[in-house]
Amino acid sequence: MKIVVTAPGQFQSLTSDEPEPGMVYELQDGVEGTDAQNRAFHALVQEYWRTGCHSYNAKNIMEFRNMIKRHLGAGFEAFVYAVIEDGKPVIRDAKTYKDIPEAVRTDPDLKKLVRGRLKSWSDYTKRERTETIDRLIAEMEEAGVQTKKFYEILEGMQGWRQAS
Repeated sequence: MKIVVTAPGQFQSLTSDEPEPGMVYELQDGVEGTDAQNRAFHALVQEYWRTGCHSYNAKNIMEFRNMIKRHLGAGFEAFVYAVIEDGKPVIRDAKTYKDIPEAVRTDPDLKKLVRGRLKSWSDYTKRERTETIDRLIAEMEEAGVQTKKFYEILEGMQGWRQAS
């Protein structure tokens, strides 16, 4: 069910179903990522890791999840790099990779000191989450994941996908 609040205490349904009188509902912001998306993403990542069908060179599930967010998700929200000033390393921040001075980006030794800061899953918008989950599912299917758990997760997602 999807609604829009039109005035205090008033709403309009954006889907064909209506809330039932006497039922208790929990509202979530339709623009921000939802709890259902959060559960689906983490369940998919865990199942992908468990199957071993992936080609990521991760040492553990946390590293694997970060690789998924980097390659299939929103990626880096910012960068941290080091420059040498007066013979001492100084840490700087950059919003984009292009904001890092070219001398740092092209120097083989300094380039090793550039680190991306992954965007946190909790900061993803609903759209970013949906796109990441869609890419993850596509990659899992391409990799040959065909487990019972994978299909259970996809089946459980049908409700929130239809409401999106």
